[in-house]
Amino acid sequence: MRNDNIYINVQSPPLGDGGIITDNIVKFYGTKKAPVQALKGISFEVGKGELFGIIGPDGAGKTSLFRILTTLLLPDGGHASVDGLDVVKDFKEIRKRVGYMPGRFSLYQDLTIFENLNFFATIFNTSIEENYDLIKDIYSQIEPFKDRRAGKLSGGMKQKLALSCALIHRPSVLFLDEPTTGVDAVSRKEFWEMLKKLKEQGITILVSTPYMDEAGMCDKVMLMQEGKVLSINTPQGIIDGFGKPLWAVRADNMLHLLNTIKQFEEVDDCYPFGEYHHAVMKGDFKEEKLRNYLNQQIPGQYELKPVRPDIEDCFMALMPPSPNRG
Repeated sequence: MRNDNIYINVQSPPLGDGGIITDNIVKFYGTKKAPVQALKGISFEVGKGELFGIIGPDGAGKTSLFRILTTLLLPDGGHASVDGLDVVKDFKEIRKRVGYMPGRFSLYQDLTIFENLNFFATIFNTSIEENYDLIKDIYSQIEPFKDRRAGKLSGGMKQKLALSCALIHRPSVLFLDEPTTGVDAVSRKEFWEMLKKLKEQGITILVSTPYMDEAGMCDKVMLMQEGKVLSINTPQGIIDGFGKPLWAVRADNMLHLLNTIKQFEEVDDCYPFGEYHHAVMKGDFKEEKLRNYLNQQIPGQYELKPVRPDIEDCFMALMPPSPNRG
């Protein structure tokens, strides 16, 4: 494979028998003189029929990775296979087998719901009737509005239409790039329920999201930041690996509280978390010592309680130290 940068791999690893396999995927943007590395050696594996989540903020490299796996972008190093096919050598066959729902709504705004769905079915030499059983639970919710133009749909309805179009050719692997961004909480919940039903039909699903709370919906998750893998495990496995006491604290002046806690010698990290600050303590932490410290700094004006970590806490713990955090 041609490469204008640094990374070239000559031998390809053996292809899998389904699902998704990546091995040290690298991607650069920019020029030779000023390259920007978007992906820094990404390796992971998704089992066939698995619901796999990629969790990370904007700029983590999620979309670049998706575009490589859906053959829309060439990697600058490493190898990947989708459903047992090499993403570079077998790109034509992969495009027949995968469904892709990009982060931005990309269907034809001037076409109706039915016209968009029929168009995508025609592209893949199939019909709505042939694969209706696969999409009926999703499409039936918007079918009463099938003559409405796509540009006039709500966020939740656009989401259902885009997913129907991605599924109409019955793909073996489904890629969903931040599918719930910009939709309401009810639509988000409905969407994940739809993904669970699709998983039951044996479809391999790779979904990316910036929402940490959606990680628990996946069989396995990969945490990403700045083009690197922070952790890969089941959601519970990541939480079980947190390993430090975690306390939630709040007071009237939250900024003063944050700065005060950060100066406490037994605090590893502290950051805003909803109505509270979460304080990660060192292993030899003593609650009494923290309370005595807070009583001296903000007497009687705070609430302190132990809490269980979630995926967001784990993500914060895995991130490289930053002087600007909090």
